[in-house]
Amino acid sequence: MSKVKYYYDAESLSYKKIQRKKRNTIKYASVFILGSALFGFLFVFIANQFVESPKERALKRELQNAQLQFELLNKKMKEAEIVLADVADRDNNIYRVYFEANPIPDEQRKAGFGGVNRYKDLEGFDNSKLIIESNKRLDVLQKQIVVQSKSLDEIAKLAEEKEKLLAAIPAIQPVRNEDLKRMASGYGMRSDPFTKVRKMHYGMDFSAPRGTPIYASGDGVVERADNTATGYGNHIRINHGYGYESLYAHLYKYNVRKNQKVKRGELIGFVGSTGRSEGPHLHYEVFKDGERINPINFYYGSLTAEEFNEMLQHASLENQSLD
Repeated sequence: MSKVKYYYDAESLSYKKIQRKKRNTIKYASVFILGSALFGFLFVFIANQFVESPKERALKRELQNAQLQFELLNKKMKEAEIVLADVADRDNNIYRVYFEANPIPDEQRKAGFGGVNRYKDLEGFDNSKLIIESNKRLDVLQKQIVVQSKSLDEIAKLAEEKEKLLAAIPAIQPVRNEDLKRMASGYGMRSDPFTKVRKMHYGMDFSAPRGTPIYASGDGVVERADNTATGYGNHIRINHGYGYESLYAHLYKYNVRKNQKVKRGELIGFVGSTGRSEGPHLHYEVFKDGERINPINFYYGSLTAEEFNEMLQHASLENQSLD
């Protein structure tokens, strides 16, 4: 039951009952409803602005986690770029220099991707800039890795060839020091033992007893093992490749045959005195691109510094050769 309200009438000096008009009631009700609606809308608006729903909080956490992952990815890419730059520097300034290969220009190593926009599908998002920059760095990094990988493949191939070259060069003394009587004669002008005339001696004479082992001075293929060359008697000629050849003359007998592959240090024959020879010794020659060169420059693989200096002194004496 609604309460009855009164008001004091000063003219009649009495209380009179307040009569509520129906029109006013509708007006008050309308104002109340409208105010309530406005208040509700305002409450919802403020709640949406300042109060997060569980779903919004979950989405926000996912976004923060994605941003963190991108930051970690960029940090790892930065570390990878530093490592790759170090490898590229060593590749250009050490490996490729050592193997006589042209360095790879920075423009080729760090080239980007021109033409079509590769990242158009990543545009239009809240974090598009971050995502696009990360993808660009990753693509460039992948391209640099491909370039470096191909370079290392090339270096590996060059290293293999270099290894073969180093194994092929006639780099050891063909007769061991402990088997030598003496280094009888070196490369240069010498007195001929038969005519006593000074002439060019194109090899080195190692005096040793008959039957002393002779070893291949480098990897190669036996080109000759016969006695058909004038003056050399029984002799062996090895083709080492890369323009190098070695010759072993006046042998007592062979331990190899023509077209046989030999390795450095392998036994190929024995000291003798066949052909134009004054006594048991090995006459040894080295050729480069068809030209005879001084064999003494190729003993780094078997002599100590002291032994080499001693041999150098003996080889420089203008004495009489043994052939």
